Amino acid sequence: MSDDPISPVPPTPDEPARPPVAFYRAEDYRAEESIGYLMRRIVTSVGQTVGTRMCEPGSPTYPQWVPLYKLHVGAATTVAELARACELDTGAMTRLLDRLEAKGLCRRVRSLEDRRVVNIELTDEGRAAAKEVPYVLSRVQNEYLAGFSPEEWEQLKDYLRRILDNAQGLAARGEKND
Repeated sequence: MSDDPISPVPPTPDEPARPPVAFYRAEDYRAEESIGYLMRRIVTSVGQTVGTRMCEPGSPTYPQWVPLYKLHVGAATTVAELARACELDTGAMTRLLDRLEAKGLCRRVRSLEDRRVVNIELTDEGRAAAKEVPYVLSRVQNEYLAGFSPEEWEQLKDYLRRILDNAQGLAARGEKND
């Protein structure tokens, strides 16, 4: 616990920095009302719903679709790049790739130029599976946004981006949450 003053919130490009408002206080803090808890519940729920929509026998699980899709769109070509893109450590990525290879969705190919580098290639089945990802995710996310107007949807994304910008600003300054 720290009594240090909180650093100002990073400004958005068109506004000056503002000190944070004390929305939460230790004296009456309730975890179920925190933005982190609510966002985690939403992310978990979306993942579970997507997982039920991709439930054909042998099809990739929700966590397996993320790297498949990132490979498909060219966000990564090596194990290390894919681990960074998926925000996983290389050990977790290796285990995930083991499962994807066992399903015949990708293969690892050692680079001829640098034997330390392992490239990842989608198989035909992996490309077909990856093409389904945006359809399933769009459908599920639209269902979660039922009742929102287009303006509310844009506003929600703006709010979430501002929270992410604040988080990235804190991380860039090396600040820890005490």
